[in-house]
Amino acid sequence: MEKLSIVVAGARRPVSFCPVGTTVARTQRELQQCALVDAARDAPVPFQTGPVAGGSSIHWVVDSLAAGQQKEYVLRESAQPPAADGVRLIQEPGRVSVRIGGDLFTRYLHGQSVPKPCLYPLIGPYGQGVTRAYPQEQVQGDSTDHVHHRSVWVAWGDVNGSDNWSEEDGSGRMVHRYFDAAEGGAVFGRLAALNDWVDAEGRRLMQDSVQYRFYNVPPSFRLFDLDVTFYASEGDVRFGDTKEGGIVSLRVAATMEGARTGRIENSLGATTEAETWGRQAAWCDYSGPVGDREVGIAVFDHPSNLRHPTYWHVRDYGLMTANPFGLSFFVGGGADGSYVLPAGRHLAFRYRVLVHAGGCREGAVRQKYLEWVFPPSVEVRD
Repeated sequence: MEKLSIVVAGARRPVSFCPVGTTVARTQRELQQCALVDAARDAPVPFQTGPVAGGSSIHWVVDSLAAGQQKEYVLRESAQPPAADGVRLIQEPGRVSVRIGGDLFTRYLHGQSVPKPCLYPLIGPYGQGVTRAYPQEQVQGDSTDHVHHRSVWVAWGDVNGSDNWSEEDGSGRMVHRYFDAAEGGAVFGRLAALNDWVDAEGRRLMQDSVQYRFYNVPPSFRLFDLDVTFYASEGDVRFGDTKEGGIVSLRVAATMEGARTGRIENSLGATTEAETWGRQAAWCDYSGPVGDREVGIAVFDHPSNLRHPTYWHVRDYGLMTANPFGLSFFVGGGADGSYVLPAGRHLAFRYRVLVHAGGCREGAVRQKYLEWVFPPSVEVRD
């Protein structure tokens, strides 16, 4: 196979450990006999491929790139075996464990034991959980309010009148159907699941497809993407205007709560619940102490999402959700944020979640958001 030159060009700002990808006119079989090499250092770089029309996708992580800098990679034949998986997904009854570099990062919980699928635990850069243990586990000193706040999850409080946010009597559920993918790789692991949203009587309201992509980045931070697509499989779906819901939601560890010593900050520089609740922002970050270290979690809202920048239902007691529909609560003045998804159509959302050391600035949250929405350009040169 003839070698290919792939040039990555930086934009107006530097990037650090930034996932990138492109397509090449090579088959999967050809790429199995190849290495991706950083040309300047003549050093191999872990990469991952997948089939696409007319060739293959190729993905890797750019470790560093200065503003305006170009970096060349060469894809060439190699006798060396492909790199071992950096991210492993291990399926077990009712859960899928995600390990990065051999260390547990999170588990995807599903099945009868949980009213809705969720990620728990979520392990931060110092090896400790950064989301609340309750109700998955009982931990001394943990808060026990809002039993439906399950670490990291997707839910909504008014779906054709059904409450699929709460877990009280009369609430709906999300029922796991099957996995479309549960695979690891040198660069990322991918988990894709289909779920039925049902009401309290078990009638199906709609379906969702959730896809996670967990990246193999240095242990000083963790990074994953969450794509959520709703399908109006049973007829029109009305997402009612309520603050009780989040397309992506998380509940931080009790010690990180704003009511204790935690800090909330959004992309506009606003801080505290008073300044960030019900406000629009491209991202929101929640940070605070876990053990003797400070850590944080940021959620990024993609510009392609409905009503970007999204509204945030973020509370001092540790809740942070991206909520695009609760306008009557956030804006007032007779606003109606409800949205009807017509029968047979779909509605897609994209988010990125960053788990970082330190506070918002130490975790480079703004930089990581800009890397996501304005990534370096990638050009394949034969």
